[in-house]
Formats: sequence, structure tokens, C-alpha cells
Amino acid sequence: MTVTAYTLAVVLDLFCLFLGYRFLFRPGPSAAGYGVPADPAGDAGAYLTIKGLRDGALGVVGLALLAFAGARAEAWFMVGVALVPLGDTLIVLRHGGARAVAFGVHFATAVVVLISAALLFLV
Repeated sequence: MTVTAYTLAVVLDLFCLFLGYRFLFRPGPSAAGYGVPADPAGDAGAYLTIKGLRDGALGVVGLALLAFAGARAEAWFMVGVALVPLGDTLIVLRHGGARAVAFGVHFATAVVVLISAALLFLV
């Protein structure tokens, strides 16, 4: 179980880094994949950059916690981080995005993050 818990946590942290990179360097397609398309050349450019920095920073902090503070600290971090995809679910729904994306991407991500937290608490 330890290997599974650590592997899932690392994969999720790396995924945050990937999302951050993608929003910083491919903001248009990233916004469309998020569920609420936005024009990076227009008024949304700054917000897409902020999202990229937020996601990337979450990945870095998660990896640092896992490496230097251990599984329990990472587990609590994951519990807090689960609020982000839960909020993203509501954002997509509130702004007319597809329910399939809201629940199939964002809500599902929150569930996986909480599963990761539970596994880390058991380590």
C-alpha cells in the first residue's frame, strides 16, 4: 500500500505541474479543456496565467512535502488541495460549461485526490 500511496501522490503532484505548464504555455487549449473557453489574447490572459502558476505551485509544494515532511503532511495537503477541483467543478457549472467536464474531469479529480489522501493517511 505504501508504494501505491506514494506513487499516486507523486503522479497527482506531477499532473499539477503539467497543468501549470500547459496553462502558462498553451492557455487557449488549456482553457477549453478546463471547460470554460477563454481567449488568452483578450482579457482572460492574466487569469489563465494565474491558473498556471497556481497549479504549478501546488505541484511543487506537494512534491516538497512528500520529500521533506512525509506522507502525513502530504495527506493533509491533499485534503486541502481537493478544494481546488471541487471549486473548479462549480466554476464550470456556473459559467455554462459542460456537465460532463465538470463532473467527469474536475469532480472526479477531487475524488482521486481524496483517495490519495486516504491512502497516505494509512501509510
